Amino acid sequence: MDDVEQGGSSENRRKRLLFRAQRRGFKEVDLIFGAYAESSLARLDEAGLDQFEALLAAPDQDVYAWLRGAAPVPPEYDNPVFAALKAVCEQKNPRWGS
Repeated sequence: MDDVEQGGSSENRRKRLLFRAQRRGFKEVDLIFGAYAESSLARLDEAGLDQFEALLAAPDQDVYAWLRGAAPVPPEYDNPVFAALKAVCEQKNPRWGS
């Protein structure tokens, strides 16, 4: 069931995802997910939002290991949204939270 079927809007879903992205509880992952969400959520289609939401549901330690390359990314999370999150990590001068 998608967000609209649940009585919400795509905009409300994006707001909820942004909030969750910035408050995961693991500082480094909060910064990465928050920076990505602020710059990219508005452009994601429903499939992209689903991919982002699935990554938000994954355990912080696992996601952090995948982003650092310390563990292989499981196929179900190896998608364009994960690649974009990894690109945030690889920026030379990231702008965390600004």
